[in-house]
Amino acid sequence: MVGLELSGVTARYDADPTPRLVDVDLRLARGEVGAVLGANGAGKSTLVRIASGQLALERGRATILGDEVSALDPRERARRVAVVPQRSDVAFGFTVREVVAMGRAPHLGRLMRAGPADAEAVEEALARCSLLDLASRPVQALSGGEQKRVHIARALAQHAPVMLLDEAAAHLDIRHVSELYGILRAEVSRRDLACLFTTHDLAAASAHADWVLLLREGRVVAHGPPEEVLRAEPLEATFGVPVEVGRHPDGRRYFLVS
Repeated sequence: MVGLELSGVTARYDADPTPRLVDVDLRLARGEVGAVLGANGAGKSTLVRIASGQLALERGRATILGDEVSALDPRERARRVAVVPQRSDVAFGFTVREVVAMGRAPHLGRLMRAGPADAEAVEEALARCSLLDLASRPVQALSGGEQKRVHIARALAQHAPVMLLDEAAAHLDIRHVSELYGILRAEVSRRDLACLFTTHDLAAASAHADWVLLLREGRVVAHGPPEEVLRAEPLEATFGVPVEVGRHPDGRRYFLVS
């Protein structure tokens, strides 16, 4: 089943004469991980906002599980799409566990009373993001990387079938970056998620994505499997600098900017 689909999407921000996305197409099935790469200002965050219903389309169509994103009320969108934004406000005064529990809000009734299934989802998300030891601490007392893990855990606790991550690995150390992509892959397989992440990390996209979309100035440069897309020519066209692509003895690809 298709989780997320964009067809001919063009979008701009209010009073901005230049569109941020122009005629963008993508199709993300459940059970797939997609990666969107591009330089700063290429339109990656705009794509996430379109897919999550935070920005209206100028032209085209955006659907989640077959339904128009714009036709879904905010509560239903939150049941279907979990978002880890590039920047997240620190929840002042709340503990880590309380912030992660906020991910369950779309599933609660009018009285917002959590049940055993909600508590289980929260504890599981805390464990998967290595946050159990920090669960009682105030979020504002954590480092930037730890706060990022809290917001990832909140998205996992949301149990939405589509998950969007905008530069989710930013501020994470090497170990937690590796853990993050391992978690995403495991959740995609275990819960049949459709997962899309934006990144500047060519190696991460090569290793963890089923397909890659390259953006430059809001337009698609290339779209397809990593082996086909992450080559020197399309990468140079995307980032405007020469990129050498090679392979380690163990088969992993590496990327060097000249």
